[in-house]
Amino acid sequence: QVQLVESGGGLVQTGDSLTLSCAVSERTFTTYGMGWFRQAPGKEREFVAAINYSGGSTYYADSVKGRFTISRDNAKNTVYLQMNSLIAEDTAVYYCAAALTRIGVHLDRAYEYDYWGQGTQVTVSS
Repeated sequence: QVQLVESGGGLVQTGDSLTLSCAVSERTFTTYGMGWFRQAPGKEREFVAAINYSGGSTYYADSVKGRFTISRDNAKNTVYLQMNSLIAEDTAVYYCAAALTRIGVHLDRAYEYDYWGQGTQVTVSS
């Protein structure tokens, strides 16, 4: 069973930065594309960012493009989400997810992911 553990959430102010981390307990980490999703109270879970197995391709939701950066360290089995210029609308529980690499996988779709973390709360105070 692959386990994903997020960390780095917290309470920040508008304009601040925060970096989320997701540690993956899987020796074959490099076979997984990784994604970050978020869910605000009363809203559906939405795609935030994703990165392919090698780190060579990244994808972002329009709402975070230019402010957030996803990266991965395959030596540490960890994926990161650097969040800059945070705004109140970024407040949500952020989830890390892993999708086994396969032909045609769409890393911006939640149903493509095989494993999920428990989530970490990010609250941006205006």
